[in-house]
Amino acid sequence: MAWAQGVTTASIAGTVVDQNGEPLPGANVIAVHVPSGTEYGASSLADGRFNMPAVRIGGPYRITVSFIGYENSVQENVYLSLGQSFNVKVDLKESGTQLAEIVVTSSSIINSDRTGASTNINTNQLMRMPTLSRSFTDMTRLTPQASGTSFAGRNNLYNNLSIDGSLFNNSFGLASLPGGQTNSQPISLDALEEITVNIAPYDVRQGGFTGAGINAVTRSGT
Repeated sequence: MAWAQGVTTASIAGTVVDQNGEPLPGANVIAVHVPSGTEYGASSLADGRFNMPAVRIGGPYRITVSFIGYENSVQENVYLSLGQSFNVKVDLKESGTQLAEIVVTSSSIINSDRTGASTNINTNQLMRMPTLSRSFTDMTRLTPQASGTSFAGRNNLYNNLSIDGSLFNNSFGLASLPGGQTNSQPISLDALEEITVNIAPYDVRQGGFTGAGINAVTRSGT
């Protein structure tokens, strides 16, 4: 034995056609429950049909149908009963309204000097940002693509580290940084002036890595 489920809502369905009876696909249908301001929306399909299930009962409803190049159709004082499927056929008439001009303006948000996604950590950030291990890897975590010493999902052994233009990669391959097996740092954090992290640059001068190119420079003397 099965118990039937109670119906607590109503529905609105119908078709949208032009003055010649041809269906209008993509017409915008909005039903507004006037007392509460609740809105229900749907778009007509290729055959002009639309459907709004699970609509609250009562009313009055205001049903508005719009389509570019046609006059809006508005139906007022629609009341829905419990479990009712309200059907409506909408005939839209062509409109001679002239569309206004749309002007799109934009400004450049990309630095033309960059050659790919990069993050720059300047001296002010190096001095103010907290660090647990006093390693510059604590600073490279500011890169959105960073996950520890891994960048863009690549293994940390695929990174390229250079300090003052000299490569500091761990050629032995046991750690991502020189001295990593002894928990030491290749260079003091206080000696660094600026760090740049490049992700997949398209500059032909940068290569030899598939993770990140980490370039750091030390502070100059007086």
